[in-house]
Amino acid sequence: MTIDNSANQPAIQLGDLHLMLTSGAGEVNILRGFDLNVEQGETLGIVGPSGSGKTSLLMIIAGLETATSGEVQISGRDILTMDEDALALFRRDHVGIVFQDFHLVPTMTALENVAMPLEFAGVEDAFQRAEEELAAVGLKERVKHYPGQLSGGEKQRVALARAVVARPDILLADEPTGNLDGATGRVVMDLLFELHDRLNTTLVLITHQQELAERCHRVVELVDGLIASDNGGGEERR
Repeated sequence: MTIDNSANQPAIQLGDLHLMLTSGAGEVNILRGFDLNVEQGETLGIVGPSGSGKTSLLMIIAGLETATSGEVQISGRDILTMDEDALALFRRDHVGIVFQDFHLVPTMTALENVAMPLEFAGVEDAFQRAEEELAAVGLKERVKHYPGQLSGGEKQRVALARAVVARPDILLADEPTGNLDGATGRVVMDLLFELHDRLNTTLVLITHQQELAERCHRVVELVDGLIASDNGGGEERR
């Protein structure tokens, strides 16, 4: 696949993507060669059975895993040519990530966790912006609390605020409701889509729950490292 470098290029462009890892049993093909474009502002749900390559795909898009071969352009940049330092700066400025396990720093308050990416970037009003994002996810009264003092749903809301505080082009969510009960998970998902709408960011959601994926405009199914189905963008349901 030839990558289009025009001004209207997709937010994510993957061409003939392969990922092969080495284990004690030999080489394992995780992703086995496919093309995928995600348009700017699109919401994409990725589903598939365990071991299908969903999380590996998200890690490649985030620059946290390196594809064995293929083309990977994120926000118009070829991230396969970047070294670790350049990738870290690129993620800071362009990509927000929400993990299933929150990944909050336990010795930092909610406010400090959210402000951290902006502090690294040298933003002067880092704490003011962090406080605004925490208020936007309903945690105005919890800014001074540490992760150990928060419920699972509150921790994930802090993680959401941290992921979007730098106004990323792309928001990646890996099973964001996996450690939450049903009601709390629905609240977190509502907030996720509200943040997408407010920031007009591109959202990629990894989930094993078809009903969550179908809240997105488009759903792709991975099976054995290949795209088994792609609805091409149906009706978005909230």
